[in-house]
Amino acid sequence: MSLLSTQNLVAHYGDFQALFGVDIEFGEAETIAIIGANGAGKTTLMRSIAGVLSNHANAVRFDGAEIGALPADEIMAQGVAMVPEGRKLFPSLSVEENLLIGTYGRKKSGQWTLDTVYELFPILRERRHTPGTALSGGQQQMVAIGRALMSNPRVLLCDEISLGLAPVVIKDIYKAVPAIKAAGASIIVVEQDIAQALAVADRVYCMMEGRVTLSGTPGSLSREAIHNAYFGAHQ
Repeated sequence: MSLLSTQNLVAHYGDFQALFGVDIEFGEAETIAIIGANGAGKTTLMRSIAGVLSNHANAVRFDGAEIGALPADEIMAQGVAMVPEGRKLFPSLSVEENLLIGTYGRKKSGQWTLDTVYELFPILRERRHTPGTALSGGQQQMVAIGRALMSNPRVLLCDEISLGLAPVVIKDIYKAVPAIKAAGASIIVVEQDIAQALAVADRVYCMMEGRVTLSGTPGSLSREAIHNAYFGAHQ
């Protein structure tokens, strides 16, 4: 049985429909990459899974339970945490205070504490008393990931965590993925960088205009098939 899945997931912003019957699924300790161009629906999919956008109860299932209609705080408490696009740190709080926000509402303790987050990202221990938004972009992204991990999630949703960062910084951030998986979390990574997505994922879903256009393992997907699914066959 899959750990998390969506079934015929749709989403709207007012009269605008952003998702059209999206089906995805993944299992324990698996990394899934969602790729696609701007406007493909990737972030909307993440927001729907996290409960930021409400849906029909059976549109999202987590560990066998229907969670599609639950609010975001209840979904987080059950074990689904999101690293939002743009990081969304609190400028008035220090690095450590931003991390501690991640413990709000969690139901049980687990692998992730301040100490283990600092082991994953040692620079954050050095900067723990610094305002979160005074850090570099890469360090802020580490805080955002650490904050999500502090809820001890079983599923970690990472929305565009490489956006706007230098390649060397992106490499450092993605080095954390094996340790996060080893601690028992499944990961969904939304990425525009196809090469990075293929390097980190066990399976890949490509989206275009609110629909899944391709899925498979990185080794089974040809460059041509990915291009056609990403941009459309006639581009």
